[in-house]
Amino acid sequence: MAMRAFVLRHIQLPGQTLTATGSKPHPQWYLRASLRLFSSHDDHLTKEEVIDRVLDVVKSFPKVDPSKVTPDVHFQKDLGLDSLDNVEIVMGLEEEFKLEIPDKEADRIDSCNLAIEYIYNHPMAG
Repeated sequence: MAMRAFVLRHIQLPGQTLTATGSKPHPQWYLRASLRLFSSHDDHLTKEEVIDRVLDVVKSFPKVDPSKVTPDVHFQKDLGLDSLDNVEIVMGLEEEFKLEIPDKEADRIDSCNLAIEYIYNHPMAG
């Protein structure tokens, strides 16, 4: 509660804002609009975008035959990759989507489907 009071004392919000027509002030509208402008991720990737980009990363891997890559392909069983190749693909995905996948999660990503699901559900994927 003390922290809330401290923060509220140091935040300055305008008390009133006029609308475009010059009518009555709408301070609640102004606050909601301001908060919306600072939202960090209104442009979350669509599932189709994630699928396309994940498949592009996997297809560009040197040991992969691009014609075999589908959203359901398993890296080791279907593409014949080893665990080191798997790590390199995950690193490529991190670079493509500008995110860091923790080692524990990266070890679980062994197919395009799991990579797609992980990245699509990651709030900072870009």
